[in-house]
Amino acid sequence: MSKQDKINNFDPSALGDANNNIYGLPFTTDEAEVVIIPVPWEVTVSYRAGTALGPRAVFDASYQVDLFDPKIADAWKLGIAMEAISDDLYSKSESLRRKSEAYITLLGEGESPETNSKMEETRILINAECAKMNNWVKTKSLTYLNKNKITALLGGDHSTPLGLMQALAEKHDSFAVLQIDAHADLRDAFEGFEFSHASIMFNALKIPQLSKLVQVGIRDYCEDEFNLIKNSNGRIVTFFDRDIKQKQYEGATWAGICTEIIAQLPNEIYLSFDIDGLDPKLCPNTGTPVAGGFEFEQILMLIEKIVDSGKRIIAFDINEVAPGGDEWDANVGARLLYRIANLAAKSNGR
Repeated sequence: MSKQDKINNFDPSALGDANNNIYGLPFTTDEAEVVIIPVPWEVTVSYRAGTALGPRAVFDASYQVDLFDPKIADAWKLGIAMEAISDDLYSKSESLRRKSEAYITLLGEGESPETNSKMEETRILINAECAKMNNWVKTKSLTYLNKNKITALLGGDHSTPLGLMQALAEKHDSFAVLQIDAHADLRDAFEGFEFSHASIMFNALKIPQLSKLVQVGIRDYCEDEFNLIKNSNGRIVTFFDRDIKQKQYEGATWAGICTEIIAQLPNEIYLSFDIDGLDPKLCPNTGTPVAGGFEFEQILMLIEKIVDSGKRIIAFDINEVAPGGDEWDANVGARLLYRIANLAAKSNGR
């Protein structure tokens, strides 16, 4: 059956069909305009685990999402499809996570890989395996980018999208990263792990084609990260959550602040969305929740305004969704993923 035949025979208002792909949509990755790469990986999380279960939880919750998008007529017809979740990747993450937990516990007790050979072995192993994961993501991403697909990544922890950013560097001469997050993620090899979830943007800045990093909602960061931002000569522009809130308390509108954010962005944008950028009431089980943050529609308004400005979202990720004991976090994540996928497609003229 062709894609058009599938569209003709599909009822977007019906109950989601669990025999279909994500959101109950009938499309394959070859037919879909937006392809999602799930990465069930959380080897270096330093506080609370669970994000490796995020892709499965979001997929399962997606069947409860209504496909009507009030901003984009018949958005579902574009086609969204998710690759099968890799059991091998998940199993490796779980195995390595147990090793990293033991390592992090020893760090907390004052031990060091410089003096503890077992810790050093663990550090070397985890750095090597995380590098392999990044290469796997890069290869997967290039497969879809070369097919002109809008490529998205669904984590897992926030270390997972580095390979996608590296793949984009082979397709674009210059692009910016728009980071929605509670954390700056600018630590150099946090806890000794080169590819730590807390080091994703530090590593992303090593990509020469990444011309600018615009961070929004940051409210948890160390002095080294603050100094890196301050001394970046404008390559890193950070809209701290505290500053945003204080402007609003003094009368500034969110629409006006969105205009300020958009003015810092070039035409080609990679969106990296750590769900802990939202108010923790929307993602209470995420790995490292922090008081403060955004409302759901607040961030979607920013993305809508970016698209309306004519700028292009060349790819995106959503990370750090952890299901906890119910579907709440995954429910929020699934709705975010659907709306952002549609907006990214619109920004590319799909």
